[in-house]
Amino acid sequence: MHNCIAQTQSPYQLISKNKRTNIQIFLSLNLSIGSSYKTEHNTNLNKNPNPRSAMTTEESILSNQDEEARSTITDSALEEGELEEGEIEGGDSASVGAGLEPALHPLEHSWTLWFDNPSAKSKSAAWGSSIRPIYTFSTVEDFWGLFNNINNPSKLAVGADLHCFKNKIEPKWEDPICANGGKWTINCSRLKSDQLWLYTLLAMIGEQFEYGDEICGAVLSVRGKQERVAIWTKNASNEAAQISIGRQWKEIVDYKEQIGFLVHEDAKLEKQPKNRYSV
Repeated sequence: MHNCIAQTQSPYQLISKNKRTNIQIFLSLNLSIGSSYKTEHNTNLNKNPNPRSAMTTEESILSNQDEEARSTITDSALEEGELEEGEIEGGDSASVGAGLEPALHPLEHSWTLWFDNPSAKSKSAAWGSSIRPIYTFSTVEDFWGLFNNINNPSKLAVGADLHCFKNKIEPKWEDPICANGGKWTINCSRLKSDQLWLYTLLAMIGEQFEYGDEICGAVLSVRGKQERVAIWTKNASNEAAQISIGRQWKEIVDYKEQIGFLVHEDAKLEKQPKNRYSV
């Protein structure tokens, strides 16, 4: 089965539509935040009694940070020549070294990560009843603080689902903002979706898409023989927007095979719904 993303594709090539800032800011900030931010952030999560912020409510997605991967990205960032070691783009590395609070980098939207734990699912329960909000983030720093503390898709149990949606939009067909929409889907063989999921999140929260306002969120589904990543949108009848999102997504993740857009309403009414659009 297709390997989802060509290994030659680099996240440094992704350009933000709004600020025209190289998405390297996401990766460079992840490096510069360092383990001290990660430790502090994780401590705060464990202390917070609010279920929307308490990562411990779903321990099955918690993980340790991959230091080897961090080292690899560090070397790549330094080779780019855009940042010096320890420097944060748009910030003052000297100030950070002096113990001053670094400036946060706000995202255009707040996003909520949801988790559907396979061990909590019941055949008799209504669909979506086991989905739980885990944490809402609104800055680049909070995104990495969250992402570095949860398991990659390849480490999740079969049957698990991760949802990253704009805040106050529930990842359900019944949500008023999702009700008239649909989804683009890319399928991967097992254990191949880690990079696809990360690139999709960075492109989505970094406002890479021309029709970003049409996007509700993204869903990762871990299944026995394959994994799926889908982008949910608001208005299925807006063909221009859907086609643009599908084409841009394929370009961002360097996916060469055809993908289809399925309308939520069709999926509810038909056993084998057909794609409305394909790119």
